[in-house]
Amino acid sequence: MNTVAILSPGDMGHTVGERLRGNGLRVIAHLADRSARTRGLAEKVGIEEVESYDALVEEADVVLCILVPAEAAAAAQTVADALRRTGADLLYADCNAVAPQTTIKIGETIAGAGGRFADASIIGPPPRREGTTRFYASGVHAGELARLEDYGLDVPVISDRVGDASAIKMCYAGLTKGLTALCTNLLVAAEALGIRDALFDEYDMSQPAMLKRMQGLPSMPPKSRRWVGEMEEIAATMAGVGMSPKFHEGAADIYSFVGATALADRTPEDPDEPTLEKMLQVLEGALSQ
Repeated sequence: MNTVAILSPGDMGHTVGERLRGNGLRVIAHLADRSARTRGLAEKVGIEEVESYDALVEEADVVLCILVPAEAAAAAQTVADALRRTGADLLYADCNAVAPQTTIKIGETIAGAGGRFADASIIGPPPRREGTTRFYASGVHAGELARLEDYGLDVPVISDRVGDASAIKMCYAGLTKGLTALCTNLLVAAEALGIRDALFDEYDMSQPAMLKRMQGLPSMPPKSRRWVGEMEEIAATMAGVGMSPKFHEGAADIYSFVGATALADRTPEDPDEPTLEKMLQVLEGALSQ
């Protein structure tokens, strides 16, 4: 294994690329259709730009697709089209937060074009430090993806069935990001009802760990827009097994609400994060707009 392609080197993707480069791999990306910010992040960590998707599939041994959920299927189709044009041989790993049934369709798209497919899901933050982030993998080609453990990634293989790795992400993020949405909903309501300080006092006495978690909510708005699609995929996962999708459909509504405010215009690199109190004031004000 010599070359890994990243689709796309955004918040998570560029950090993954940086880690792989630091452990001896060449990392490439096609950036013509990406934002100036993404291009800047790729350049910052030394990810090489290639001129086309055809060049990308011809040069890469592995493609890691790390995008917002709404772009996952289209990205796979783009790579599949390039595979058909070039006859290239590679492993494509979908690492996106999508439902198992979405992943299965993506795998069929890649396999139908002659590529090998692995289901993967990322649990944890961008992998800047050892032991913080896992790339759960499943499918018959998951063992091939696990070779990236030699280059700085943690890749637990859980089964040979496509969809299992995605299912872990759905059930995990359904808790973590679902809880963030629930906390946001409750605290904006408390702000609107005028009892925020009294509620915080009670949380401090009876739920101190939860209050500490809530203090981290201001880091969420820059990610809220892309979390809408993730909540929709989790809702589809729940519906697919006969459980209610409504909780995570509601979470998608909350992230859509936050994403419509100026709070969501910040980037993760922006050091001027608002306080929790300021964030709640802005969101409460948005209720009347």
